[in-house]
Amino acid sequence: MRRAANVKKKSTKKTGANKTNSEKIEPVPAGKDFPIVGLGASAGGLEAFQQFLKKVPPDSGIAFVLVPHLDPNHASMMSDLLRRYTTMEVIEAQDNVVVKPDMVYIIPPKKDIAIHKGALLLTNPEEPRGLRMPIDFFFRSLAEDRGERAIGIILSGTGTDGTMGVRAIREAGGMSMVQDETSAKYIGMPRSAINTGLVDYILPVEKMPEQLISYISRSYPKKRPKPDELKEIPVSYRKVLSMIRLKTGHDFSYYKKSTIFRRIERRMNVHETKDINSYLKYLQEHPEEITMLFKELLIGVTNFFRDAEAFDILKKKGLPAVLGDKPEGYQVRVWVPGCSTGEEVYSIIILLREYMDEVRKEFKIQVFGTDIDEDAISTARSGIYPGNIAIDVNPERLRKYFIREENAYRVRKDIREAAVFAVQNVTKDAPFTKLDILSCRNLLIYLDSDLQSRLMPLFHYSLKPGGLLFLGSSESIGSYMDLFRAFDKKWKFYRRTETPSANNVGAFAGFPWTLESGQREAVPEVRKLRAVSTSELARKVLIENFAPPSVLINSRGEILHVQGKTGKYLEPSQGQASLNIIDMAREGLQFELRSALRSVQQERMETVQRNIRVKTNGGAQVINLRIIPVPDSEQAQGLMLVSFEDVVPVKAKQAEKEKGGRADARAGRVHEIEKELKYTRENLQATIEELQASNEELKSANEELQSTNEELETSKEEMQSVNEELATVNSELQVKIEQLSRAENDMRNLLDSTNSGIIFLDRDLRIKRFTQEATKLINLIHSDIGCPISHIVANLEYEGLDMDARQVLDALVPKEQEVRTRDGHNYLMRIMPYRTVENVIDGVAVTFTDIGRLKEKIGILR
Repeated sequence: MRRAANVKKKSTKKTGANKTNSEKIEPVPAGKDFPIVGLGASAGGLEAFQQFLKKVPPDSGIAFVLVPHLDPNHASMMSDLLRRYTTMEVIEAQDNVVVKPDMVYIIPPKKDIAIHKGALLLTNPEEPRGLRMPIDFFFRSLAEDRGERAIGIILSGTGTDGTMGVRAIREAGGMSMVQDETSAKYIGMPRSAINTGLVDYILPVEKMPEQLISYISRSYPKKRPKPDELKEIPVSYRKVLSMIRLKTGHDFSYYKKSTIFRRIERRMNVHETKDINSYLKYLQEHPEEITMLFKELLIGVTNFFRDAEAFDILKKKGLPAVLGDKPEGYQVRVWVPGCSTGEEVYSIIILLREYMDEVRKEFKIQVFGTDIDEDAISTARSGIYPGNIAIDVNPERLRKYFIREENAYRVRKDIREAAVFAVQNVTKDAPFTKLDILSCRNLLIYLDSDLQSRLMPLFHYSLKPGGLLFLGSSESIGSYMDLFRAFDKKWKFYRRTETPSANNVGAFAGFPWTLESGQREAVPEVRKLRAVSTSELARKVLIENFAPPSVLINSRGEILHVQGKTGKYLEPSQGQASLNIIDMAREGLQFELRSALRSVQQERMETVQRNIRVKTNGGAQVINLRIIPVPDSEQAQGLMLVSFEDVVPVKAKQAEKEKGGRADARAGRVHEIEKELKYTRENLQATIEELQASNEELKSANEELQSTNEELETSKEEMQSVNEELATVNSELQVKIEQLSRAENDMRNLLDSTNSGIIFLDRDLRIKRFTQEATKLINLIHSDIGCPISHIVANLEYEGLDMDARQVLDALVPKEQEVRTRDGHNYLMRIMPYRTVENVIDGVAVTFTDIGRLKEKIGILR
């Protein structure tokens, strides 16, 4: 048996119905808190369900809800097929039915299933096919309804359905199992769930019921002290927290005591340790369990646009209130402490992007996501999430802000670049400041009241005046009504208010970052005038007076910085404004500039183009063009410096003296060359325009291909769903065929064992089936099936078989008659209508009963 998270192998002792009387686990008493187990599967799931139910005791006190992927257009036979493997009642779930223990409920086709207050709710899915996640849908409702008593099991299947459900169950404190990959017919769903690192047990199907009952027997019912009774953490639990602090550097003593107890006890149940002292010993012997317990206490579970209505309020009311009066180019700063794997960070960035598109303003976005879990931060930085996020992210946002990669989605680069993720402990490290929005959702509910009261002044200090605080639906600002005013009470939005103590760091004394340099009050920042050195002054004068006019450009030719007067060489282009240096180059400069830039980009070496004639306002200027690549660094990659150096013209008279009579001879040649050059430039310009047109066409074609690719991805998802449904239908049909085959064999043996001659005829009196005994009366062979009975020679002194059969078929009145064979044997012939199970007449059945011996006995008696 293999268990998740490096759980050691245990002895294979029997549980439940397979235990000895001395070890037998008592069923859980029925009541509102009896365990409800969700089982999810797709392809290969029928066989896994059969193996699982075969090992479950009929009186376990557990209710099971099975969620396979079913064909929406095919009636499911799964209920009938599974009844043969368990004595529990197996039914197809109905809407609003209250779940009862020792029963198995199966999702109907073309439905999604959820649970609320112990009752199953059926809904119609938005899309009958395609990327549906019925397992995630049920598991998340199960986690919400049952809390720490939610149990989810993932069996064979393709895709990633169930992965987010496992996360939700872990967040609620429940337990999850996954089928071992080596025993699963299809490993897609099990592997996806295992990769979350949140699975408690990884087992073959046949061992799951035993472990399930063992776990439940230790967890149900569990009496815990009430929160007001937990005045301090017992010594044994403090030792556990101390071991975590020594290994990870994080102190969980400020967590709510009930949360600490519940999470530690859950790990104790997983490892089947009887008390806290035994678990302490286990931690000492297995240091890797300390890391798993650390992960358990983090409760790092989130999803995109969690509480969709709250995010709607943030977009429609919160962002306009905070950013409505901000100018173009304003830098928006947001902090998400306890961001886990980053879904909320990206959700806020997407909202900001949508808001900017609506108001037609461009802001600089910087969203900080912090958490103490390094693995979660690594996941957030990668921006890769399972395909199940389609449950929370609408198709338009998926198309616009995500890139599909097989069974996953990657956040687009421009969205990722707006996020900054870092490992940070909000109770120890310095906070981010000058924030417009601070989103701290579902973190405070796990912290004790003392720490919550210390964090509120910290959040107030971090926000700008009027900044927005966004809390979870179960959280509040407590007694700090003077620091914040309610903006939306239902969804816990608050605005920062100004108080006399707003800038007083002493208001949150005790945080380590405030003690590093002693207690001090925050005073308004006063920038000292920096002394200007003579070398800097000299450098500035040299650049302004002796350096040639220059521009700094990036690899795309966009101008980033201008030094000196460049108006003689560059001018704004007509039409839409552009800072591209090629577009802005004056006549005569574009060709050489484009060629030189291409050369520098390829070779990363300085290049010089000499004696370029550039047309200026009313004249021309000969220049040298110099392009220097800027050495690459983290801040500068692909940058180039373009300099324009004027060539000093030679005086006309001096030129005439030097050239003499050769000037006239050369004038004609120069004129000819200028005409050729003009023609070449015109051709080049035409080529450039054609290239630009081709680029536009390619861009349009690329957009069409992207749209086609998205349609293909959708078709692929639908095909995957259909394949899963067909696999389930094929499994059901295979079992049905086996049952029909057994029924066929049973009927054949039954008919042959009667020693009676029986012939079945259809409505046209053609032979459908006959027994071996009938061949003694009528000369039948196997190839006669389908032939009219009138064509077959009978060994009877009787010629009216076909006419009597037709009469019975027409009148529907059975007929009996004694007949005699040519060798002297007597038989009682019965002709009866053949009725189907639908009570439809489909021919006649002819039976021959040997009455010769019966007559002999009667004669003797007489």
